[in-house]
Amino acid sequence: PHEYQKIAIKKVLDTPKVGLFLDMGLGKTVITLTAIDWLMYWNFEINKALVIAPLRVAEDTWSRECQKWEHLKHIKISKILGKEAQRRKALYHEADVYIVNRENIAWLVKEFESGAAWDFDMVVIDELSSFKSAKSQRFKALKKFIPLAKRVVGLTGTPAPNGLMDLWSQMYLIDGGERLGRTITSYRERYFVPNQRNATTVFNYKPKQESEQAIKQKLSDICMSMQAKDWLTLPERMDLIEMVKFSAQEQQQYETFEKQSYIKFLEGEVSASSAGVLTMKLLQYCNGSVYLSDKNYTTVNDAKLQRLEEIIDTANGQTVLCFYSFIFDCERLLQKFPQAVKLGGAEDIAKWNKGEIPLLLVHPQSAGHGLNLQDGGNIIVWYGLPWSLELYQQANARLHRQGQTRAVIIHHLMIEGTVDERVYQSLQQKENVQEGLLQALKIKYQMERG
Repeated sequence: PHEYQKIAIKKVLDTPKVGLFLDMGLGKTVITLTAIDWLMYWNFEINKALVIAPLRVAEDTWSRECQKWEHLKHIKISKILGKEAQRRKALYHEADVYIVNRENIAWLVKEFESGAAWDFDMVVIDELSSFKSAKSQRFKALKKFIPLAKRVVGLTGTPAPNGLMDLWSQMYLIDGGERLGRTITSYRERYFVPNQRNATTVFNYKPKQESEQAIKQKLSDICMSMQAKDWLTLPERMDLIEMVKFSAQEQQQYETFEKQSYIKFLEGEVSASSAGVLTMKLLQYCNGSVYLSDKNYTTVNDAKLQRLEEIIDTANGQTVLCFYSFIFDCERLLQKFPQAVKLGGAEDIAKWNKGEIPLLLVHPQSAGHGLNLQDGGNIIVWYGLPWSLELYQQANARLHRQGQTRAVIIHHLMIEGTVDERVYQSLQQKENVQEGLLQALKIKYQMERG
């Protein structure tokens, strides 16, 4: 292992309940498997480990890492995946590490409630931030049994994708509420104040002035942060803002709709969820179409299509990875660019990495984890930005990662004076919150090293 991986492995061995906030590309999987190997075959402290991961990662990444490294090849893997009969067979199969996708956590818990013996003395939650909602079924299910594990490891590169409120449920799964409180309500009341409300409903909360530092201090003993820029030599990254202007008529139409929508919102005539729908409509307009129903849409402009065409032309034959937001984006892109391919399975990934796909269309939710595309190109275009910082960072890391040999160019297509700009600003603000958390933990650990 690299030096930074040895440091992280030691943190896992020394800390029974631990959060590893490690950047993309630092090797979270091999770090954790090495720690499992040590705890299982050298310290004899654990007998079985349960890994909870996104489906793509559960299917491939963990088993592939075991085969990749000589010191891990003896670890026996059982994948609790597929149809119910297959899952149940895998659950009772003799192995060292059992891997289940997070969508099947509720099913797994029902198996234990129905009489199956919980005998996992270590639980690993890969992409811990996917448990950021305390209302989710996966969180409610897992919290019932995870206290029975002697060891818990939470892995993520984005612990606070939408702000510090996201931390409570993640940390609860690690320490049972010891540091941030045993309920989301107590956490909110202690560290946050209402930020937006109408006559009856609070929409969101913001941290109190002293809360950010207090939360960081609370977590500093069981969490470790490492960022790729501090440990790896990454390729240069160029973030380009591509401002696109509407025609005068298009701008007037947009502004009229926006004004009418937000007047209703400010007057309290719509709920927070309805406001989200209205915002999505504005984002749709910026991308060139608006849905009339679940499947039907009407085209309102070609502004971003024209700018993307210019970018492709100036790329001079280089491949382009394009992230889109809506189904109609993909359909219109495929119509406009016959050479484009929508990402499907492993065959498309292989072709892209060989340079055989000029324009690869990917939804960011399909590119979040376990997808290595850095061999196929170095140009990214965001046709529409997501609200989720986690999706944004993970998607960019498909090209901007260890193994990339060229500078990565990231184009952000944004319509001037529209909600596009607010989404980008929101991503930057969320990144600042998260960066502050990671930086504080990094500094704390460096001070401990002396």
